[in-house]
Formats: sequence, structure tokens, C-alpha cells
Amino acid sequence: MKKYIAFGLLLFAVGIQNIGAQQMLCLDSCRAMALRNNKQMGVSQLKQEVAVNLRKSARTKYLPHVSAIGSYQFTSEEVSLLNNEQKSSLSNLGTTMAGSLQGLGNGLNSAMAQIGSMLTQLGVPAASFQEMAGNLQQNMQQGITNTAGLLNTEGQKIVDAFRTDTRNIFAGSVLVTQPVFMGGGIVALNKLADINEDFAANSAAARRQAVVYATDQAYWQVVSLKHKQRLAESYLSLIKKFDGDVQKMIVEGVATKSDGLSVSVKVNEAEMTLQRVNDGLVLSKMLLCQMIGLPMNEQITLVDEDSEDLAVVTLKPQLDVERAIENRPELKMLSNTVDMTKQTTNILKAANLPQVALMGGYAVSNPNVLNGFEKKFGGFWNVGVLVRVPLWNWGDVAYKVRASKGATAIAHLELAEAREKIELQVNQNTFKVDESNKRLAMAQTGIERANENLRTANLGFSEGVISPTVVMEAQTAWLQAQSQLIDAQIAVKLSQVELQKALGALEYGN
Repeated sequence: MKKYIAFGLLLFAVGIQNIGAQQMLCLDSCRAMALRNNKQMGVSQLKQEVAVNLRKSARTKYLPHVSAIGSYQFTSEEVSLLNNEQKSSLSNLGTTMAGSLQGLGNGLNSAMAQIGSMLTQLGVPAASFQEMAGNLQQNMQQGITNTAGLLNTEGQKIVDAFRTDTRNIFAGSVLVTQPVFMGGGIVALNKLADINEDFAANSAAARRQAVVYATDQAYWQVVSLKHKQRLAESYLSLIKKFDGDVQKMIVEGVATKSDGLSVSVKVNEAEMTLQRVNDGLVLSKMLLCQMIGLPMNEQITLVDEDSEDLAVVTLKPQLDVERAIENRPELKMLSNTVDMTKQTTNILKAANLPQVALMGGYAVSNPNVLNGFEKKFGGFWNVGVLVRVPLWNWGDVAYKVRASKGATAIAHLELAEAREKIELQVNQNTFKVDESNKRLAMAQTGIERANENLRTANLGFSEGVISPTVVMEAQTAWLQAQSQLIDAQIAVKLSQVELQKALGALEYGN
């Protein structure tokens, strides 16, 4: 017994620092605080925000996309439009033609010699003709030399003009793409995003109901132990008073020491029971404080702790399976999963259909070929239509579509199984509520009988016609009846909460 007392004192010592700071909490305030404190509720909220952003992202697939591209490339060799022989021919064009003109000059000199001989025979002075022929030959040679140099220069200019200088290339473009038909993939993607957002909302609702359900259980556990604490204190007071009466009777010789020892054992049992209840109450309050975000050593008082009638017998609940199927977030999530797998199948099918997109943009490069090869930036506009038609992929898309349809079939089976389980759960909880009501009614009747039995036993003991053992039995029966009434009242509350959860109607404020 000393161990139990020491353990209880240790547990109570946790809260002595704030013993004066009592907080009065009702069930609704506990629910609200638990929903604010629960980390998974925060995760659910973030998942909803993620789903909203994904849905907004999917909407942008309908709109034209604009992208800018820039590049620089260095190459070790430049692109040449002329081969080496053509470059050499053009560069030596004058020299080549000078050889031909030189042969023409030699023929002309022979003809001039023949003409000079003829003119000498005719009496024309030879010196005059030779001087004239020399001047003509000199002028012709000078002309050939000048023409060869000019042609070589012009040929080199042509070679230089055909140089591309493509070792350093700068390029850039702005591209606008507008999808026209993507095989239904964009439509399916947007539907998938909408379903995903709905799935996140249903997941948050399921988490919300789970938090409320757990909070209700912890709340009513504390209330139950608080009532049992008062009951244990009342029983301990009762058994101690009875122990004092028996001790007086032993002194007077009316009762035996055996009777006194039996009562003392009951006193010890009552003290141990009270200690266990106290320990359980401290731990239960710690759990509730942790759930609602308060320090575990916070001193709290629940509104229903001092309520005499925790629950009343209600009418028999109506079986409402259709309401559960309509409201349960778990079923909605499974239905969302079915729809998501269908849209995934549509996205995969789109890969086997033609895809059409409009394209347009502006491109620049340096060097550019818009006016020969120029070492400066030049650009042009362009528009076009892009058509992609899948021809052969070895059945890759078909296999993926079959796998996705298999996932849809699995989701359908899981949804059907969940409906069956929820129907069974609703039936069980409806029966449980009805059973709890009957149990409460029986417990209330049992209290009346236990009170009357204890009153009769005490009266008979005071008149000396009933032994202490019978009184202790009556006291034990009274304790059990009171405990059963508390359990029945809490069972009614919890069964109602469980039925609301099974119907998908367990929300804060309901």
C-alpha cells in the first residue's frame, strides 16, 4: 500500500506548481483546442494548399507558353562554302589569265614583224616602225600586268566574301507554343487535379473526425475517473465509519475481532482503489492536456466533472446506412481514388493519339545568313504548326493503360469492401447505442435497489440483527452499482460519439 501511496504522491507532485491556475474546459473547447494543436491537422491543411497549387498549375496547360533560348558555341574550324582548289583559282585568276594574254602578245609580235618586213620593202623606214612596235609591245605588256593584278585582287575579294567565320556563333530565340489538341491529355490532367484537391479536402475531414473522436474519448475518460474518484472517496468514508462502529462493538463484546479484521481489509482495499483512481485520473488529464496543447502539468477542470446526470436514456437510434455512405470521408477518398485512376488512364491513352500545337517566335544569330554571311546579329519571325503522330512504341502505352485499368479495378473493389464494412459498422454502433441505453436504464434501477439494500443492512446492523459481513456485502453491492452507473453513463456518451463517427457526422460543433 505504501508503494501505491508514494506513486500517487509522485504523480500529484507534477502539478503542484500551477495548483492555483485551474482552467474550466467544456467538450467543445477541448475539441477546438485539439484541432488547433494536432500536427496532422496542420499536415492536412498543407496538403490542401499543395492540391490547390497543383490544380492552378494544371490550368496553365491550356495557355500559351513563352520561352527564351540563348546560346554561344565555339568551333575549332569554320564552315567553308569553297574548297581549296576553288579558293586558289579565284585568288590567282589574274595570273592565270595573264598567261593566256602573254601568248596572244607573242602572236601579235610575230604579226608585227611580218608587217614591218612588208613595210620596209615598200620603203617605210624600219627604225620608225620598230619604234612604234616597241611602244605597242611595251603598252600591251603593261596592260597585261595591270589586268592580272586587278583580277587577282577581285578573285581574293570573292574568296573573302565567301568566308563564314562560324567559329564563334551567338544565337537566341523567343518561342511561343500554344497547344491545340494533345489527345485529351490536358483535359484529363485538369480533371485529375480537381479530384486530387477534393481528395485532400476529404482527407482533412477524415483527420478532423479522428481528432474529435480521440478528444471525446479522452474527455469522457477523465469525467469517468473523476466521478469514480468521488465514489471511491465516499466508499472509503463509508467503510471507515463502519470500521469505527465495528471497533466499538468489539470493545463492547458484541462483535468479534474476526469481524474487525474483515472490515480493516475492506478499508485497505478502498484506500488502494482510491489511489488507483487518483493515479488514473492524473494520467488521463495528462493525456487530455497533451492532446489539446496544454502543458501536461496544467491544472484543468472539466465542465462535466460535477454533473450528476451524465447521460439520459434516449430513443432508439434509426439505422441510416445511406447517410453514412454519403457522408463518410473515407468512402469519398476511395471514390476519389477510383476517379483518379480513370483520369490517369486517359492521360496514358493520350500518348497514342495525335498531338497538334501552334508555334511562333523570333530567332537571331551572329553571324547571320540573311544578307550573305554578316558578322552581326540578324533575326526573323516564324510561325508554324507542329503535329506529332505516334506510330510504333512496341506496345508500351498499351501495357501502361492495362496496368492503370487494373488499378481502377482494385480501387472499385476496395470501395465496395469499404461500403460493406461501413454498413456493418453503422449497424453495430446503432445496436451499441441501443444496448447502452438499456444498460443505463438497468444501472439506474440497480442504484435504487442497492441504496435500499444498504439502508436495510445498516438499519439491521444498528439493531444488532445483521452481522458486519452482511453490511460489507451490501456496501460492496452499492459500490458496484454506483460504478456500473458511471460506466453506463460514459458508455452512452461514447456510443453516441461512435455512431456519429460511423455516420460521418462527427464534426466540431455538432
